[in-house]
Amino acid sequence: MISWRRLDEPDFPLLRRWLEQPHVARWWNHETSPEAVARDFGPAARGEEASEDLLVLLDDEPFGLVQRYRFADYPEYVAELAGQVEVPQGAMSIDYLIGDPLRVGRGLGTLMIQAIVRATWTDHPDATTVLVPVHTGNHASWRILEKAGLRRVADVSLEPDNPIDDRAHYLYRIDRPTDGS
Repeated sequence: MISWRRLDEPDFPLLRRWLEQPHVARWWNHETSPEAVARDFGPAARGEEASEDLLVLLDDEPFGLVQRYRFADYPEYVAELAGQVEVPQGAMSIDYLIGDPLRVGRGLGTLMIQAIVRATWTDHPDATTVLVPVHTGNHASWRILEKAGLRRVADVSLEPDNPIDDRAHYLYRIDRPTDGS
């Protein structure tokens, strides 16, 4: 059973270990010192940042992280997409990782994304769509999105998370269901 809770400061050592895993470090390219993790994840954990950092669990054991946020709270991100795609009113996005290397390649990413997207419609009644940019080279990530029901809607040029990458990204989208599901 997949569940989640807000990331909290006692989770930072686990998050650091995940960020150091090669399969995560390649795409997240994040500093992993205790100070850097506290600096970058502390504000959301304390509720001082608009994003939600969610520790994802399988049968109460942590295996991943999802960051969920409204585009409206990050106008610089909307500006980067401007002229390339429409960012609808109420659009949200997610970033995600499976930190535990023993859980990679087992279908949990798809289940995690499906569960978070479904919950988004309930947790955020004003959410209209979820847009997720993914670097074109991150095949595993964009395949997970496709399996989770998101559709590729555009090729966009965005600043990469890892400076070794070019700006080529795919943009995936899923809209709020209209049938009440």
